[in-house]
Amino acid sequence: MFIQTEQTPNPSTLKFLPGRVVMEKGTADFANAEAAAPSPLAKRLFAVEGVERVFFGSDFVTVTKTADRDWQILKPSILGGIMEHYTSGDPVIAGEQAASASEDDDEVVAQIKDLLDTRVRPAVAQDGGDIVFHDFRDGIVYLHMQGSCSGCPSSTATLKMGIENLLKHYVPEVVEVQAVQ
Repeated sequence: MFIQTEQTPNPSTLKFLPGRVVMEKGTADFANAEAAAPSPLAKRLFAVEGVERVFFGSDFVTVTKTADRDWQILKPSILGGIMEHYTSGDPVIAGEQAASASEDDDEVVAQIKDLLDTRVRPAVAQDGGDIVFHDFRDGIVYLHMQGSCSGCPSSTATLKMGIENLLKHYVPEVVEVQAVQ
């Protein structure tokens, strides 16, 4: 098994491409080892000292390290953990993770979600992250940054200059975009 790695705009996060499907549907973000309980792969990665956060996309895994660790020391252990996982035959996530698309969405929210899914998420996934719709209230779209985007120095610029401008252009009801933690 050959696993490629790519740098992301966030220097604390690396993107690992195992050449296999990671998530059939949706994404999964694990902010700490306790949150990784349903995922054998995430638990394996959190067992590597210095791993701070793990994120799964359709065909990639992003790992965020603690500030006091060096990628040259962490990378071999992370690669080994990913290889061990895929040779074990364990599922990425035990049980089924439901992706919830609400049928109650009004027309504006549906349009915002569609733009995020078709225009924003593919670009953000290139950098090893994801962006999740949280809410739309009083003209403000609330989004949650995940993966390499979480804590990335350029995420604020991406939100304001890229996503906010795109949404304001296509959805006149949008006046601002804000990140939620």
